Amino acid sequence: MGPGIGSIILIVIVALLVFGPKKLPQLGRAAGDTLKEFKNATKGLADEEDDKPKTDKDNVK
Repeated sequence: MGPGIGSIILIVIVALLVFGPKKLPQLGRAAGDTLKEFKNATKGLADEEDDKPKTDKDNVK
C-alpha cells in the first residue's frame, strides 16, 4: 500500500515551505537523475552476474 493522495499533498506543501517554489523543479530534476543513474547501475550489476562464468563451486551440490 503506497502513500495516499493526502500524504502526497502534505509532502508537496512541506517541500514548498522548506525549499520554496523556485527550488522544487531543480530538486525534482536532481531526484529523477539520481533515480535514473541508480537504475542503470543496478541493471549493470545484473548484467555482470549473467555474464559471469560459473565455477566448480557453483556446480557443487
